[in-house]
Amino acid sequence: MIEDGTGLLTIGRLARATGLTVRTIRYWSDEGVLHPVARSEGGYRLYDAGSVARLELIRTLRELGLGLADVRRVVAGETTVAEVAAAHVAALDTQIRALKVTRAVLSTVARRGSTAEETTLMNKLARLSAAERGRIIDDFMEETFGGLDTADPDIRTQLRFRIPDLPEDPTPEQVDAWVELAEMMQESGFRARMREAVEFNAADRRPQEPAGTSLWFMSRMVQLAGEAREQGIDPGSPRAAEVLEELIGDADRAVVLERMEAATHPELARFRELTALVRGTGPLPAHAEEFAWVVAALRAGPAG
Repeated sequence: MIEDGTGLLTIGRLARATGLTVRTIRYWSDEGVLHPVARSEGGYRLYDAGSVARLELIRTLRELGLGLADVRRVVAGETTVAEVAAAHVAALDTQIRALKVTRAVLSTVARRGSTAEETTLMNKLARLSAAERGRIIDDFMEETFGGLDTADPDIRTQLRFRIPDLPEDPTPEQVDAWVELAEMMQESGFRARMREAVEFNAADRRPQEPAGTSLWFMSRMVQLAGEAREQGIDPGSPRAAEVLEELIGDADRAVVLERMEAATHPELARFRELTALVRGTGPLPAHAEEFAWVVAALRAGPAG
């Protein structure tokens, strides 16, 4: 406080009153965020008690990450703290999402020991827009399932629904899973393997079954093999042959066995696991026991 009875504060006394440095207060004053209320005869900046309150507001807003331009507008009464806070929250959400993507890419690079080329590819995949991610899924759907929906019009809708996109606020684990899933969906060998598995299911739908029931073979297999296991039916027994007859009819058992074994390929299991991770749900049941029972029954029974 100066000794002229005005109650005004020099910048030094204002610094001591607020705990801020003289340099910081002078900088904010130079930037037009905190205006002095007067000047001393020597030209020094003077502040009043209201300046203390304004400095507390400025410090709070700066600690919350607001830029000087926004702080200046709040102090000048051009906008409210609430309006600026809402805009800042939106900006922070964008930054947080970007940081999650960056963290996911770096953690994957570290875990895989990726090359520079792989790192670049993963980074690009992780930062794709929603529309770009949708195109990857649609391309995968077309090459993998194209034409099969003529036998069952609902197949494309059902299977497209099962492949998730990233949520609006993904976890690092979901971003990591999406990158791996996107890599798989663009790999020609995996597309071919997936199409073989789906063709097997689609071809097995019986004529009397209505459209939309073609996940068909899988659901029927789970049901029949599950019941057989509950009843203690040995895969090599005559009763197991009856179950197979109901399941596959007169289909070539060697072909069915080959495709059953292909359906348990680790890549397909990983695909199902990744889709569950991106969706944020637990993995779907693998029905490994039912698969194993049918495979054992096919191996034990006569070919043809």
